[in-house]
Amino acid sequence: MIPVVVDATYVADHPAVVLADVRWYLNGRSGREAYERGHLPGAVWVDLDEQLAAHHLAPAAGRHPFPTPTAFAASMGALGIGDGDTVVAYDDTGGLTAGRLVVMLRMLGHAAAVLDGGLATWVGPTQIGWNEPVPTTFTERPWPADRLATADDTAAAAQAGRPVLDARAHERFTGALTQIDPRPGHIPGARSAPWSAVLHPTGRLRPVAELREHFGRLGIAAAGSSDAIAYCGSGVSACMNIVAMEHAGMPPARLYVASWSGWSADPDAPTELGE
Repeated sequence: MIPVVVDATYVADHPAVVLADVRWYLNGRSGREAYERGHLPGAVWVDLDEQLAAHHLAPAAGRHPFPTPTAFAASMGALGIGDGDTVVAYDDTGGLTAGRLVVMLRMLGHAAAVLDGGLATWVGPTQIGWNEPVPTTFTERPWPADRLATADDTAAAAQAGRPVLDARAHERFTGALTQIDPRPGHIPGARSAPWSAVLHPTGRLRPVAELREHFGRLGIAAAGSSDAIAYCGSGVSACMNIVAMEHAGMPPARLYVASWSGWSADPDAPTELGE
């Protein structure tokens, strides 16, 4: 399978890959408008809210629950992503949202990678306007249970002292800042692991040795099966921790998709403030 992270040279050398622009902004800016102002030639735009998430579920499912396998397969096929295609996803926020699509596809055994450094690393021409996807067939597959974690799984892991990584900014982890979610703080026993910490100041992923050291400090072994669980605000930015672990040759964490948005929506779920 394709490595989980590739660079712009790989994209230039592999013109048959499907390029997926997954720009999305927490502040409400339009990812589609950003795409239409300029994107990688031939790229299709992926709507995170509509194509990578379900709707009208209970609040405990979180803000961006996974779509059903049927809905996801339909969305991918409509985007022109077929069973045999290789996908390279990018954004302009260090992989913050591109990582979600890549993790979802790789969970299902599809070849997919994040473009390291995103749009800023592309030195070739860009394209404006809209590319209409050519629909194709994407076979429906169930989400693998061994790659996902429930709220109960996450609580049990944290209580047992196993690594539960919170990818939100540190001030959201401590509760100093409440953003969007109904309650501040974090899952008791979780460890602060901001997704941005896996990035070099250049916007690219840190070298493998640094990533292994980083995750090692969080209690994750470099080899063997992973018992780690990753979460964030709504199951999006946590995917970059999962991508970075795999890039570093480590077993990827399971994803608690509902994340803090789902956990904090449950009035019976305990929360913890501070470090």
